[in-house]
Amino acid sequence: MNDLLTALMSRRSVRAYRDDPVQPDVPDRILEAMRRAPTAGNQTQYSVIEVEDPGARKTLALTCDNQPFIASAPWVLVFLADVQRLLDYYSHSGVTPKPPREGDALLATADAFVAAQTAVIAAEAEGLGSCYIGDILEHYETVRDLLNLPRYVLPVSLITFGYPTEQQRHRPQPGRMERSSFVFRDRYHRLRGDDLAHVYDYADPGPDRYRSGADTFGQHMHDRKYASDFMNELRRSVAVMFSYWR
Repeated sequence: MNDLLTALMSRRSVRAYRDDPVQPDVPDRILEAMRRAPTAGNQTQYSVIEVEDPGARKTLALTCDNQPFIASAPWVLVFLADVQRLLDYYSHSGVTPKPPREGDALLATADAFVAAQTAVIAAEAEGLGSCYIGDILEHYETVRDLLNLPRYVLPVSLITFGYPTEQQRHRPQPGRMERSSFVFRDRYHRLRGDDLAHVYDYADPGPDRYRSGADTFGQHMHDRKYASDFMNELRRSVAVMFSYWR
């Protein structure tokens, strides 16, 4: 197995880091690898903010579902779906572009996530652990003001980086869904019956760890994730984001 596949297969989410700062030349190599990531039409419809200010980090730790390790992580990047720069370029070039719509936002979001994953794998190759924080989608108004985001720039992912602790380095990888449940040929296949009943067996911790009142893992996961307070806030926040695009 080559080094790239090894990095892909060995990566896991890392939320506990050694106190060591990231070596000075490492971020530059990661960001340069990220710069070579695929981007729709070679337009680079994303931007990245390196968050160093302790106050800003503390605020993001609170808005991102109160996760303190965000504030103390050695390196923090926020990935942004950025259509504003393209619109500004068109205006500068003497073009009056029509307002962007949801499709523009999704295309820019894809750009941002491709760049983010490229950075994550480059970091893995450099010995850095990383953790995706989807909760950056919450509390849009606070994040927008904190990071000075214009109308057509959306925060879509926050990633923390650092050298893993020994415990994190040796922590078993979590399971993943069987490929037969999500890789199809020619057309979409909707799961039913036993296939559907067992699709999340890989993540089931057992009944003794279910939330109170849950009899099945589906009920436990629904209550913990889908119907949670943080998901309700995320939905509200994203609706506000898209209201600017209509």
